[in-house]
Amino acid sequence: MPDDFNQQVIEEFRAHHGKVGGFLEGARLLLLTTRGARSGRPRTVPLGYLPDGGERVLVIASAAGAPRHPAWYHNLLAHPEVTVEDGVFTYRARAVPLAGQERDRAFARAVEADPGWAEYQSRTDRILPVVALHALPAEGPPNVNAGSMAEGLKVIHDAFRRELALLRSEMSASGPGLGAQLRANCLTFCHGLHNHHTGEGLGLLPAVEARHPQAAQAVARLHAEHEKIAALVEELRAAIDGGDAAVARAEVERLTFELEAHLAYEEEQLIPLLDV
Repeated sequence: MPDDFNQQVIEEFRAHHGKVGGFLEGARLLLLTTRGARSGRPRTVPLGYLPDGGERVLVIASAAGAPRHPAWYHNLLAHPEVTVEDGVFTYRARAVPLAGQERDRAFARAVEADPGWAEYQSRTDRILPVVALHALPAEGPPNVNAGSMAEGLKVIHDAFRRELALLRSEMSASGPGLGAQLRANCLTFCHGLHNHHTGEGLGLLPAVEARHPQAAQAVARLHAEHEKIAALVEELRAAIDGGDAAVARAEVERLTFELEAHLAYEEEQLIPLLDV
């Protein structure tokens, strides 16, 4: 993409916590910052990404099927430590190009989810690289792109809402089976939700109750809702393992109903306290 278009996407992405409009609306995007292979200067590009079920995401150096690899790919080969912005969090990651069968399986997953990747591959003789971005361990709490704890809570919740809407759309468009990438998308969502609620249960909720004893009843309800949602997440995982799209769709709908109500209640109860 031209530099001026990229810059517009970057600015919109940062201003709206990962949301962009136009033909990229609804796409899974991240911002990747590499160091120039020769200059060492930071270079940021917006990229589509593939969820990969856990602590890494995948990006493809397609350059829309151009004959040469994009500059960002050459940069990360020279300097594998990169910065990733996903709209909610900014974190350091190690970029690892996939090789052999692992690369081929990942690319096949991408094509199954979006045939556009196969079209890009057909335009060029080079093999389109697939790169895993592994989040690096960091000390302290995650770096949330927000100006306050209250804003951070809303930003995180809105990201879950967007991803859940994408999953529902993808589930509706799927056939009787579940594609490999759709499975990965669901499992990544489950993993992220589990981590978020675990972090809240160990840190945020006890801190709120300690500072605001009058919130004890609300905090107890939130803990109970976490347990209920955790059970629904396990049922969704089981449905995904079973491979029946109809069952998985039903579990996604059940989870959506409970999670949306939970997020709304948590915001209603906690944001006024976090703003104090």
